[in-house]
Amino acid sequence: MSKPTPADRALRALADAVGESRPRRPEDGDDPDVPVAATVVIVRDAVAGPEVLMIERPDRGSFPGAWVFPGGKLEPADRAEADDTRVDRTESDELVAARRAGVRETAEETGLRTDAVALVPLSCWDPPPGLPLRIRTWFFLVPDPGGDMTLAADEVIAAAWVRPADMLARHGRGEITLYPPTWVTLHTLADQPDADALLGVARIGGIRRFETVARRGGEGAVLLWQGDAAYDEHAPADPAARHRLELASLPWIYTRTD
Repeated sequence: MSKPTPADRALRALADAVGESRPRRPEDGDDPDVPVAATVVIVRDAVAGPEVLMIERPDRGSFPGAWVFPGGKLEPADRAEADDTRVDRTESDELVAARRAGVRETAEETGLRTDAVALVPLSCWDPPPGLPLRIRTWFFLVPDPGGDMTLAADEVIAAAWVRPADMLARHGRGEITLYPPTWVTLHTLADQPDADALLGVARIGGIRRFETVARRGGEGAVLLWQGDAAYDEHAPADPAARHRLELASLPWIYTRTD
């Protein structure tokens, strides 16, 4: 019997999600009862190509043993009225609060002080409905603010500047634990030539919404998003359209046809 790899931890959790999830409803993506979190992707240039800062979680708590970006759940103070972090008048109160939370959590976990107005929203992830614990998470990109890191010992056991493609390769070999939002974010940022190009992915592309549906395909778990032919069984769609992450085996396969 083969020894479980770090990646197996996420696969077990995702298999549970498939079994526990239910069909999506129109109101799921903005459900006010779902907790909200923020995560911050800090980017910098390096000799071998642009890098992002990632941290390794302890073998307990949220995302045990996984490599993630700094971040955490919103606190009441993050939702306080303050327009100094509202970059655009059209931004929702939730996005503004998430930006504040991202700055706070990054400082708490790494000691790095980011500028709230410099955080560029990249994506918003809503987990499959029906799970016992759902957290809607905003992802932001921001340039490296510089300074020394001071890691929160109870929340972070390691930190590293890495190239996105290198982390995807390590995950594909079963060496590390990644969860789908982190994996897809790394995939989105891979192969960009420099840090400005990484930031441009968010600035030019706008906010990407991932309102997730979990299904069991012929070979294993599959996560579906808007634009996939199988996303909504009751809505007509191009049968060839794909926006999905196949999780049956390593390396995971992400397909987006638009």
